[in-house]
Amino acid sequence: MNKEIIILGIESSCDDTSAAILNGRKILSNVVANQEIHKQYGGVVPELASRAHQQNIIPVVDAAIRKANIKKEEINAIAFTNGPGLLGSLLVGSSFAKSFAIGMDIPLIAINHMQAHILAHFIDEEKNIPEFPFLCLTVSGGHTQIVKVESPNNMQIIGTTLDDAAGEAFDKSAKILGLPYPGGPLIDKHAKNGNIHAFTFGKPKIKNLDFSFSGLKTSILYKIQDGVKENPNFIKENLESLCASIQHSIVNVLIEKLQLAIKKTGIKQIAIAGGVSANSYLRNRLDVLSKTANFDLYIPKFEYCTDNAAMIAIAGYFKYLDKDFSQQSISPSARLFF
Repeated sequence: MNKEIIILGIESSCDDTSAAILNGRKILSNVVANQEIHKQYGGVVPELASRAHQQNIIPVVDAAIRKANIKKEEINAIAFTNGPGLLGSLLVGSSFAKSFAIGMDIPLIAINHMQAHILAHFIDEEKNIPEFPFLCLTVSGGHTQIVKVESPNNMQIIGTTLDDAAGEAFDKSAKILGLPYPGGPLIDKHAKNGNIHAFTFGKPKIKNLDFSFSGLKTSILYKIQDGVKENPNFIKENLESLCASIQHSIVNVLIEKLQLAIKKTGIKQIAIAGGVSANSYLRNRLDVLSKTANFDLYIPKFEYCTDNAAMIAIAGYFKYLDKDFSQQSISPSARLFF
């Protein structure tokens, strides 16, 4: 193995405990431990999430180091998610990272979770890497943003959600439909055989590049409630088309705002990131649009869309190059901004 900078990445912002080893820009391991316990509650329970992180963090890091076939003494720095996320979960990852950094006498690197999603595009497994500057539509359960990326360490949010995120709209809609958590992927699955025009919902009327999904969520709720009042089997009989119409409505909002951002900035390098970027309908719509609107589209691998430590490690790599290290006094933040 040609040894470059070796980074240990730690991700614990929500309910997945993940550790990754990066050599240069090459990922040697990316281990993720999922927490199944939350399914019975229909969403992530913060206290249970932090407890599970405490149980998983050491085994996951050990597995990542073993899978990478390195010794812990070879690690040059440790990068960890400093926010945004669930505070209890973030504290587990940051506490481990601080202790590891002290024990191994290596630099500590704090990472913004949303910036890391964007930088996942620079993992060397990705065939095509966006050129700077580029626009990134970053969509997850807690965030919906359009980010202008000038460099790995210079990003500007030019559009953001004013209330709910697109991922939350997917999950809440799935819950209304009686689908288990996490519901977003299940809407994607059921939508494949549905009619996207079967049902229409209220459309957000937000100017500029910002988003709003609260009104759309309410419209979906009322439409389904009215349908069930008239026919108790409404959801069961229309599940596929309901999912297709809901998905179409959410993705339309994302596409329209992204088109406006392209028009306003003139930037033709476009990337997507975050958990919702794994949605097949969004990917397909963007792929078609890239050809008709003549822009370059960059879509990460599925494994780098959802929360993972590989993206934390690659973000740490760029900060390491700039010697942008953190002090032991740093504290995680549930609402960390760029």
